[in-house]
Amino acid sequence: MAPRPMLPPDDLYARLELPVDASYEAVEIAWRALLKQHHPDVAGPAAGELAKRINVAHDWLSDPELRARYDRERHPRRGAAIVGGDRRGPSPRSSAARASVRTARPVRRPVAPAEAIARHVDRIRRLTEDELDRLSLAETAPIAFIATISRFLPADRQDALRTLEPMIQDALPRRARWDPPTRDAAVGFAQEILLGPFLDEHLSGAFRDRVRERLTRGWQAAVDQPRYGPSTAVVAEALRRLASLPPAERSRIAGQAPRPTGPSDLPWPRGLSPVDDDGLRVSSALAQRDALALLPEPATSLARRSLARAMHGLVLRHAFKAAELERLAGPWAPIILPPAPAGPGTRRR
Repeated sequence: MAPRPMLPPDDLYARLELPVDASYEAVEIAWRALLKQHHPDVAGPAAGELAKRINVAHDWLSDPELRARYDRERHPRRGAAIVGGDRRGPSPRSSAARASVRTARPVRRPVAPAEAIARHVDRIRRLTEDELDRLSLAETAPIAFIATISRFLPADRQDALRTLEPMIQDALPRRARWDPPTRDAAVGFAQEILLGPFLDEHLSGAFRDRVRERLTRGWQAAVDQPRYGPSTAVVAEALRRLASLPPAERSRIAGQAPRPTGPSDLPWPRGLSPVDDDGLRVSSALAQRDALALLPEPATSLARRSLARAMHGLVLRHAFKAAELERLAGPWAPIILPPAPAGPGTRRR
């Protein structure tokens, strides 16, 4: 068994000029950017020792096991929050990561960042009410990650980054300018455009893919999508029927909500998840929000949970089996589920 490496005596995060909650992607960016400044081929032979210390810091902080050990012994009170990614990876061993510095290929970008941002700002000004409602439920983009790596950016990119958020916020419709999910989704997408060439150069493989996905997912899950996703027509009709019921009838059905017997989380069909299918998560959340607004007040928590599960099942009806969809719909089934096609022994689709 190989001996355990000795724990470095100083602060490895400080070596890379990072906070202790920096993500793996931030570690990679800091390592590559600092090596460019302090590599002996650039800064002269005197920088060799500093370059070695930078590499050692990367070796420890890019490896999950070594980083966990270092944190336990050097930063025992460090919070578990990770900015821009998570501690489970991807985190290649230092030798493989170091080899990728020269082999990583940048993403081909046919449109210059300035032109792409101008198009994005124009699209922001044309957001529809449905898109704004979806954006209000978007997953928050890792804005703190950008702040963590901003000091490694070229001066012109730092200047452009400072003007980006005010420009995006000014382009947003007034009702959405101070809504954090909407603003962050629009800003995160613009940051990926602006910083794309820098990130292409300093990140490779799964690191780059994950940063791109985290910065753009909120915008892409909300914009150019039907209000309730693929089930928009069915959900809209269910809401129309629900709204047409007299309040007393809505209260009566709400009173039939069964007590929960399983987990409180909304179930997802096999093969789908709220993490991997963020557009469907937004569709479900919006359908739930619109339906719950139709419940007469005061509505019990059981009634609210029952209707939320019913609308969640309706949005994902294409992936649930009929029996599971009926179970999720519960007492709301006669109102919200579409009629079954005619045929012997068939109840609902």
